[in-house]
Amino acid sequence: MKWMKLTINTLTEAVDAISSMLYDLGIDGIEIEDNVPLTEEEKKQMFVDILPIGDENDNSAKINFYVEPSENIDGLIMSVKEGLKEISTFIDVGSANVTLVETEDKDWLNNWKEFFKPFRVDDTIVIKPTWEKLTDAKESDLVIEIDPGISFGTGSHETTKLCILAIKKHLKPGNMVLDAGSGSGILSIVANKLGAEKVLGIDIDPIATKSAIENAQVNKIDSLEWILEDNRNMPETDLVFATGNIIEDNGIRSLIGREKYDLVVANILADVIIPMSGVIQENMKKGALFISSGIIDTKEDEVKASLEKNNFTILEINRMGDWVSFVAQK
Repeated sequence: MKWMKLTINTLTEAVDAISSMLYDLGIDGIEIEDNVPLTEEEKKQMFVDILPIGDENDNSAKINFYVEPSENIDGLIMSVKEGLKEISTFIDVGSANVTLVETEDKDWLNNWKEFFKPFRVDDTIVIKPTWEKLTDAKESDLVIEIDPGISFGTGSHETTKLCILAIKKHLKPGNMVLDAGSGSGILSIVANKLGAEKVLGIDIDPIATKSAIENAQVNKIDSLEWILEDNRNMPETDLVFATGNIIEDNGIRSLIGREKYDLVVANILADVIIPMSGVIQENMKKGALFISSGIIDTKEDEVKASLEKNNFTILEINRMGDWVSFVAQK
């Protein structure tokens, strides 16, 4: 289906007011383009670092929204311009130019799936999206099916590959594993398939938790959600997912088990790994390993210093593209 894309060129300080105006006009969804750095709260919702933005913040912003061709486009543009004029009486809206283009005839909701194809992490581990067929499978392959939904963690990103390879190398049968920032659940599923006795995947996003459970079921693994607020013991299934903040909530760290895990894996932001390294040892057995990734190479030294400050012994530093992964021991 073709859509009409309207773009308003404005300034970042006017984005909220313009967004509210568009909502009043019946526009339910907008897309904002700017160079404003992410807040700390926004970073907490992410699972890996992002490459630095090349352009400095110049206070410019674009607001995009889409309408069906059957809409009264001329009338809508007139209403938008009237709204911008009113807003400009109390906020600088910049040029406030409104442009209109017709999009290509694509299924925008599912278009991203074109770029997620089956791929090999190494000679034996294959990541396959649930909607694709695998044509070159070998009998010895470990095939993980995944539908990332809105959660990061397709496995195609270098950071996730680094984690999977480290898990495969260091996981021992019967290990207790904690996946901190589990996202789509891919690392938890891999750990389970590679012989972990028990895996707990925990994430601050309840939507990610639901997605992870669904992905486990697709891979024929029994998994349950652990409602931490109930203060009950961990469910008996081999793979468990929960929602909570293990960095900021001492009660959750206590509930999931002190000195319990043989292996902890975290594929998240460097700025989250740094504070995590100060508390995660509470949940690790003596000699346990901490695999961390999602680290852009420009932050390698900061993460290394944090691990060493918190008495970890760094065993490995692995790199892939612009990304770095550490394997450290308690």
